[in-house]
Amino acid sequence: MLVVSLVLNIAVLIPVLVVLAANGRAAEGAWGPKTPARGITAAVYAAILVASCGLLALYLTGVAVLAWAQSLLVVQVVYKTLTVPFVGLRNPVVLSNIPIAVVHAVTLWVTAAPAGPA
Repeated sequence: MLVVSLVLNIAVLIPVLVVLAANGRAAEGAWGPKTPARGITAAVYAAILVASCGLLALYLTGVAVLAWAQSLLVVQVVYKTLTVPFVGLRNPVVLSNIPIAVVHAVTLWVTAAPAGPA
């Protein structure tokens, strides 16, 4: 499931960053006019993309990256969930964030270590 979440990040963020870089109607419709805030958002997306690619590559070569990947996914679940009250359900980015947050939450659930005695 970890691979599913990392590949999902990569599959979503590459076209998103292309759309943002093109700065056309699609970008304006989803993220608003080109502003410094939109540039910061693109930088955060790029950081998540780079982290996802790096974690996936390390995982595929046998490096233990579970805790790192879980940390990335927790941050994503929190920020994607917070877009609902902050932005509202009429925005296409928010609507796409919800199912991605669900996938990442399932990954976190499935990969969580069972709780042992304290």
